[in-house]
Amino acid sequence: MNDDWRLRVDVREDGIARELTSRLERSDLTHALGTAFDERVIVSRDGSEVFCYAATREQAEATRGTIDKLAAEHGWEVEFALHRWHPAAERWEDPDRPLPAGSEEAAAERAELMEQEREESAEQAYPEFEVRVRCVSRGDASALARQLREEGYPVVQRGEFLVLGAADEDSARELAARVRAEAPPGSDVVAEGSVPEVVSEAPFATPFNPFAVFGGLGGG
Repeated sequence: MNDDWRLRVDVREDGIARELTSRLERSDLTHALGTAFDERVIVSRDGSEVFCYAATREQAEATRGTIDKLAAEHGWEVEFALHRWHPAAERWEDPDRPLPAGSEEAAAERAELMEQEREESAEQAYPEFEVRVRCVSRGDASALARQLREEGYPVVQRGEFLVLGAADEDSARELAARVRAEAPPGSDVVAEGSVPEVVSEAPFATPFNPFAVFGGLGGG
């Protein structure tokens, strides 16, 4: 079961939405979010609305704080709406609505998985490149994520979006080609530079950008 959170940010103008996503993508962005690969916040845009997908409510609220500061600096008028994905209803709901029965066990399993992925990331060093995937549906993304994890790839899933790490540009291109061949029909796959390079000898010595921006893609 997924426990994703979605922060909808309405800035009322397409140009401001583009500027906001551009600011979130910058490596010198000041933020109070995590610095692990599996803590990435995935960002998409649909017209004047920006959608930020996070793993926890705390992460979503920290994202709101970052955007609030940017809005104050630039004089943007911003409206926020926070929702949580409810798998039983298969739609975004009020964040305070109780989850279905069994949610505590599922949350504990997810927390264990996140901790395991953090340990693996620390041992292997942070990936320099990323392969970003947008599937047609959340179900397609979940199935692809499970398949890739079974094959040993570190994967971040938020809704229909996936982000995979790669050690170098050639590996990223090869991985993207493989994912394109295996991804469900209609999936978009791109390979590009990741957040600033982080090596095991000096973890997080360069600014870490927690936002993975999918430009021009709407928020489902």
